[in-house]
Amino acid sequence: MKIFFTAEYDEEQLKPLYEMGEVIKDGWALGLPKMTEEELVEKTKDADMIITSYDDITRKVIESAPKLKLIACTRATPVNVDMEAAKERGIPVLYTPGRNSDSTAEMTIGLMLSIARRIPMAHCALKEGRFTGNPDARKETKDGLKVDMIWDMNMDSPYMVFKGTQLHGKTLGIVGYGSIGRRVGKIARAIGMELLIYDPFVGEVDVEEFGVRKALNLKQLMQESDFVTCHMKVTDETKGCISREMISYMKKTAYFINASRGAILDEEALIDALREKRIAGAAFDVYASEPLASNHPYVAELDNVVITPHIAGATDDVLVNHTKQIVADVRRFLNGEHLLYQYR
Repeated sequence: MKIFFTAEYDEEQLKPLYEMGEVIKDGWALGLPKMTEEELVEKTKDADMIITSYDDITRKVIESAPKLKLIACTRATPVNVDMEAAKERGIPVLYTPGRNSDSTAEMTIGLMLSIARRIPMAHCALKEGRFTGNPDARKETKDGLKVDMIWDMNMDSPYMVFKGTQLHGKTLGIVGYGSIGRRVGKIARAIGMELLIYDPFVGEVDVEEFGVRKALNLKQLMQESDFVTCHMKVTDETKGCISREMISYMKKTAYFINASRGAILDEEALIDALREKRIAGAAFDVYASEPLASNHPYVAELDNVVITPHIAGATDDVLVNHTKQIVADVRRFLNGEHLLYQYR
């Protein structure tokens, strides 16, 4: 059993796979770049299984591997696998739903806190030497008073420049209440936020509890939320659903967070809202086009955004999770058992 392996992985969790066949590591598994179609065709022609993260498993790759019996992709959606070609050959495709749900949920809360409290802005200011004091300066405490550890108090002090808003007591609108959305909601409730949910595929009975409501429609969620966070896959229904019209319903004091996919948002409309201060701010981990251009308004112009380079799922824990999932399902496949993570 030849297993061609180009996925990122956790070595400890991968060990059982070595007993199931000959594991041939290449590409990203060795820290090498994404492989070309020609390389994959040549190197997988004798493979019984292909396990990858990011390589494109095209029709040509699949049809050039006559012994291929299983394809596995260590992602929440195997967008880089030609599903139709695999289906025609009767080859199951494994994926790893939920592998990064906790990491992405935590990142979402981190983005919310960062923009609400302007943490990155304050950090950058100090690193640039702004608001810092003379190393030789010493404060004196007047007789009868205790030491008061404050920075300068004026309208240009950091206390005023970086004044933000707390999350406790605010309404968080969650668009998409699946694996990640629910985890975001759980953390937000622990902070003391109220939840307003919009998800056409989730019923009221599955949502409503103390401090949690289901919005009648997306417009209501946009109007009533202090923070809006999106957690959806890209489909015909979700593409561009956060439209210019929906953005126009947001409060002037509201913040928009996106750590799902850039395609669900009308990015130009959101940029306009930020430029014109029609919303308080936004935080992003995903974009309409990646990587961000060096002259993109988020980079070069706007000071009311927090941006990160698509790293919500970039934790060592995610590698542990998806390696466990794939190895377990490969074992089930070899034993002729029901597959838990077959993509349909």
